[in-house]
Amino acid sequence: MKDRITAFSIHLSLSSVIALLAIILVFQLWYPSPLHDLIGVDTIFYTIVIIDIIIGPVLTFVVFNREKPHLKLDLTIIAFIQISALVYGIWTVALGRPAWIVFNVDRFDLVQAQEIDSRQREKSARAYKTAPLFGPRWVSAEAPKNIDDYNTLTFESVFAGIDLPQRTDLYQPISNAHEKISERAISLDNLAKYNSAQAVKDVLTRWPQANAYLPLYFKTRSAVVLLDTESDQIIGISGLSPW
Repeated sequence: MKDRITAFSIHLSLSSVIALLAIILVFQLWYPSPLHDLIGVDTIFYTIVIIDIIIGPVLTFVVFNREKPHLKLDLTIIAFIQISALVYGIWTVALGRPAWIVFNVDRFDLVQAQEIDSRQREKSARAYKTAPLFGPRWVSAEAPKNIDDYNTLTFESVFAGIDLPQRTDLYQPISNAHEKISERAISLDNLAKYNSAQAVKDVLTRWPQANAYLPLYFKTRSAVVLLDTESDQIIGISGLSPW
């Protein structure tokens, strides 16, 4: 029994360290706050991690017996199953990671890596050919000038779900859109219509330099991009409701 407890403890410690590294990767790099809440990755990922942490050490506790002739094989299989499950979970989360935050006419759109229109990769500028690995990047997007291309975009947005924000070939540096962003920016006073006074106060206390905002749209819910229009700076993202 003592050997089993020791093996269980060692396995649990190693699993916990690996899980902690995975959590840092996911929530500090891929899904910085409040994007993990906006997309809803928390429950899915934590479920995967917790199950993975529990199952591996428990199986080790069950099978561990120094007298078993195939103990190493059993432990190898357990480790393989545990690592495979975690890798699959991380890979799934990686596909859904926020890749681009795109200024689109009068709002920002959050685009996940799996939503990018891969057909346009070769037409895209070098900076936009590959989805960022370490957190989303801010860009702007301009609709095609050519009428045929514009009509194609409109058709695909209706029937294929591929709209301007998913088209990396139409991306431009966010600095190109500073003037338009300032023109479209909404007064912070409007936030009081859709959020509690205390929630708004807390956000503005954290980001006192913010003087305007624009909506950050995602398919399940939306948030707020805080702006400093005087210095053309994007201050941060808040979980407040924009509408």
